Amino acid sequence: MFSSETVFFLAFAAFVLLIMAVDLGVFSKRKSHVVQFKEAAIWSAIWVALSISFYFFLKNFGYLIHGIDTAVRLKEVRDMYADHVEFVAGNFPASLARFQDNMALEYITGYLVEYSLSADNIFVFILIFNSFGVQERYYKKILVYGILGAIVLRFIFIFLGSALIQEFEWVMYLFGAFLVYTGVQLFFQKEEDEKIDPNEHPVVRFVSKYLNVYQRNVTDNFFVRRKSDRKLFVTPLFIIVIVVAVTDLVFAVDSIPAIFSITKDPYIVFFSNVFAIMGLRSMFFFLSSIMSQFRFLKIGLAVLLTFIGAKMLAEHWLADQGFKPVYSLYIIVGILSVSVLASWLIPEKKA
Repeated sequence: MFSSETVFFLAFAAFVLLIMAVDLGVFSKRKSHVVQFKEAAIWSAIWVALSISFYFFLKNFGYLIHGIDTAVRLKEVRDMYADHVEFVAGNFPASLARFQDNMALEYITGYLVEYSLSADNIFVFILIFNSFGVQERYYKKILVYGILGAIVLRFIFIFLGSALIQEFEWVMYLFGAFLVYTGVQLFFQKEEDEKIDPNEHPVVRFVSKYLNVYQRNVTDNFFVRRKSDRKLFVTPLFIIVIVVAVTDLVFAVDSIPAIFSITKDPYIVFFSNVFAIMGLRSMFFFLSSIMSQFRFLKIGLAVLLTFIGAKMLAEHWLADQGFKPVYSLYIIVGILSVSVLASWLIPEKKA
């Protein structure tokens, strides 16, 4: 028999795949096309609405994830993932409500952190598409399959990280120190033009070594079979999908440890990751044209990473001082709001 976590996870995965299939136009057999502003706005709104709806789902039905049906099971899950949640003695419904409220709060905080830290992905994806000479009508298909591959890689990363944290608590301090280092490094990082040489990219060299690569795209297929000898080849579009997936995983090295500072529940980490990167994938098509206006966002993200890392390092001290999880949400919203408002209100000096 499957555990309740496995059943819920499989149902969640099926739901996400269904929404992605509809978005991609699988059922309507819609061909690759340039995504217009209206379509991008509609799908962005759909993913944001789904993300917020999942918050309310957790508040009311979060027990379904871990199969919590008794006070004993509730205590077992609480001790494993959220030992800071206080129960109401002798009152299972009230204790469960507190636990679910905490799950929902951790989810929405993690979602906001992941969404913010993934903003840099937009610049890198644009750089990848430009460097590889990808036609704009293929952007959506590449992002859908690339992010799908990234979700699989993140799943492995998240649950391995969770297993390490459960076994070795000191890993949290290692994550915290890494995030502080990354935040400080990001703060002092200079803005400069970057370029990607498609022929020298590690993913391209790896795929070219072990797979047969067709030298040009054939419509919008990822694979093509040569008529002369029926040999199967991968097209450049397939390679770019792998590049996008691997690039996203590199970004996850920062964001996933950051969310583990908010919750130790790997399922909440995974759910917040999926909704954030899927929503950002939809927003790519109109955010890519205005992201340059948020010139202080990188500084905001640097401060955000530094704060989260410092919080992980001082977790026990903060708990003794009465620091509550909701405070993290307030601080994160404050940091992001200040960076966005500063970008709008402080004019850029012209050379």
